[in-house]
Formats: sequence, C-alpha cells, structure tokens
Amino acid sequence: MEKNWYVVHTYSGYENRVKANLEKRVETMGMQDKIFRVIVPEHEEIDIKDDGKKKAVMRKVFPGYVLVELIMTDDSWYVVRNTPGVTGFIGSSGGGAKPTPLLPEEAERLLIQMGMTETTIGELAIDVNDVVEVIDGPFAHFQGRVEEIDLENEKVKILVDMLGRETPMELAFTQIRKI
Repeated sequence: MEKNWYVVHTYSGYENRVKANLEKRVETMGMQDKIFRVIVPEHEEIDIKDDGKKKAVMRKVFPGYVLVELIMTDDSWYVVRNTPGVTGFIGSSGGGAKPTPLLPEEAERLLIQMGMTETTIGELAIDVNDVVEVIDGPFAHFQGRVEEIDLENEKVKILVDMLGRETPMELAFTQIRKI
C-alpha cells in the first residue's frame, strides 16, 4: 500500500479545527503509520490597512478543503470520514466507495506553491540538451530541448518546435518533466 494525498471537504471556516481534530485522532487512535500529514492549503498575502500599513496575512487557497496524506485502508478512511467538521472526501462516488487520490504531480504542485517542498534540478535530473515535456501552463504537452538551466531562480530555458521554428521558452522547474 502506498501513501497518497486526498482532498477532504469540511464545513467552511472549520479547516483549521478539522486539521487539529484529525491530528489528535491520529495520535489517540495510533494511526501514525497510516495517516501522515494534514494540511490546510494557504498562501501569504499583503493587506494594506486604512492607515497605509502593510500586514502579511495567510489566506486559504481552497476554503472548505483540507489535504490529507494517508495510506487508504478501511481504518484510515473511517478515522478521516468521522472527524468532526469533515463532510466527506472529494473524488468519491458515494455509496461507500473509496475516494480517488490526487495525482502525484497535482499534489507536488500544490505543496510547491505553498512552499512546503523544494524542487531542485537534482530531483528533476535534467541536463542541457535533454528533452523535456511541459506539464503545466498554456504549452502543456509540448516537448522541447533544454538550452539553459538557472539554478538560482529555479527556471529552465527550453527550445520548442512551433510551426517549424525553434522558439525559446522560460519555465519554472515545476512546469517540466524529463521524458
């Protein structure tokens, strides 16, 4: 059994309470070997107050949803489903059917956006002249050859064949994968 990320629907405004309740239940029910991380997807924004002062605030990326990393078993499913504030899993067809996990690349992208994981060129294992596929953005599914790698800014320049011409494109590491 492998661990995957699942999206759990909660009552709106109860995301942090669900996270705390679920983490407590995992501990008291000894489920640490099946339920690993509970995350409320948030990002930082700058609010400007009436007096002109700036203040950093955390905003929920998906209000009413929590991400849970777990190994899907009857026990882990039961613990999450019956946590106070949880209304169900996203991706389940109801009637007792187990939910569908997020695709690994979807989960990775969310974690990167929240700054919860680092993507490095080492993990991508690409070099100049390697062929890569664009996996995100308007040019998804295009293939190109790596021309430059910018480690400091975590960007890569690739050449994509468009209408018979090589067109340079600068992308983030998270937008490509090696073929």
